[in-house]
Amino acid sequence: MTNIKLIALDLDGTLLNSDKQLTPENAAALEKAASAGIEIVPATGRFYLGMPEFIRALPYVHYVIAINGAQIWDVRGKQSIQAAEIPWRRAIEIMEYLDTMPIIYDCYMDGWGWMTQALYDQAERFAPSAHSLKMIRELRTPVPELKAHIAGKQHDVQKIQMFFEDMDLRARAMRELAERFPDTAVTSSIPRNVEVNSREAQKGSALLRLAAHLGLRPEQTMAFGDDLNDISMLQNAGIGVAMGNAAPEAKAAADYVTLSCDENGVAEAFSRLL
Repeated sequence: MTNIKLIALDLDGTLLNSDKQLTPENAAALEKAASAGIEIVPATGRFYLGMPEFIRALPYVHYVIAINGAQIWDVRGKQSIQAAEIPWRRAIEIMEYLDTMPIIYDCYMDGWGWMTQALYDQAERFAPSAHSLKMIRELRTPVPELKAHIAGKQHDVQKIQMFFEDMDLRARAMRELAERFPDTAVTSSIPRNVEVNSREAQKGSALLRLAAHLGLRPEQTMAFGDDLNDISMLQNAGIGVAMGNAAPEAKAAADYVTLSCDENGVAEAFSRLL
């Protein structure tokens, strides 16, 4: 286990506790691993600037797997070293399908969040938690109509995210999105949401690409996660660790299940496995 050279960590529900904080115990574990020469890599569904500032400020974080693997961000070089995006015309097709359902949706494009104003105004109805509502309010710029905004920019889309009130509709939409748009990866990271990325944008494939970029073998990596968008990363890492609070599918994909995010599960696994 001491040959681990890269550790990728999901944020919400994994490294961060339910209050979205990095506990002193987890912070100390990260610092100790980094001082031993291990790359600490946040791996999140958020875009880079949407990550908490206290994570972005960690001096030993040199790379970030962002937007479910749509981007690998070089922190020191302030540049993307990997991009896997949805072609803009395809993104509009997906949104036209989403318009048939009573949901709200947004997209990440150019490292920021964008949302139709009329849907933005309904965020309080659909957001599953105060944190989700805060993220929408602070990290989405409302535009008159999102599809028209994308067509005007003609920029490819990093992720499309939607929120549901009806969980049966959510389950059906996940199936239909995968069937209608087989060039995409359909996942979820929090209750009531669905996320659509390019099929090439998954945390697991991004982990392997970053490891290769750094001259590391897959077996020299470890990954932590708690939800559906973490499964590929848990499967591709040399050691996949699911949180005690993880979805059953994530636990099934992991090599080891640690304590929950509210019990310093990351620190516990570092202590036991490293």
